Amino acid sequence: MSLAADTLNWNKGDGLLPLIAQHARDGRVLMLGYVNREAIERTLETHRVHFWSRSKQRLWMKGESSGHVLDLVSLAVDCDRDALLAQVLPQGPTCHRGTPSCFDGETPAHPWLNQLEALIDARKGADPATSYVAKLLAATPARRAQKVGEEGVETALAAAIGDRDGLRNEAADLLFHLLVLLRGADLGLADVVAELARRHRSN
Repeated sequence: MSLAADTLNWNKGDGLLPLIAQHARDGRVLMLGYVNREAIERTLETHRVHFWSRSKQRLWMKGESSGHVLDLVSLAVDCDRDALLAQVLPQGPTCHRGTPSCFDGETPAHPWLNQLEALIDARKGADPATSYVAKLLAATPARRAQKVGEEGVETALAAAIGDRDGLRNEAADLLFHLLVLLRGADLGLADVVAELARRHRSN
């Protein structure tokens, strides 16, 4: 990571800049903290996120007492160079409450999958003769379910014979057709994620 502390705009916040920590894999916003030059330098040096504590007036590493550190994947600066976004892999819950994120509410799904769902929605009104998604959505629920079944069988067969490339490709087909099936029933991946979260909380 080539970001240098000296290139940032430290004037607006009296030597402190906000840093948002975001899960590098699922896109969940985990926490917001503040950093000074030393915190940025330590973060880049150790590849673990450091902050400046405004209450204790000292540098601290996230997870220094709990062990729930934030391993740095990438660090980006905004267009005004006065805010930072850290893509991280958390080692345990981020919030002191023991929750994955300091922000309340369920994470709907992976951001790119959200975009794919939006694209599927946008194709609803397209011509079925020119759009595969529109053709599926214009078909009966049974036809959409059949496609999920077919892709599920192909995914299972690829896994059974140890075909990793085939498994990856067939799983992508399965997930795509599952999203179309859900959207055709006025459901989305967020509904599935919420159900999984509900089951997790009840166990």
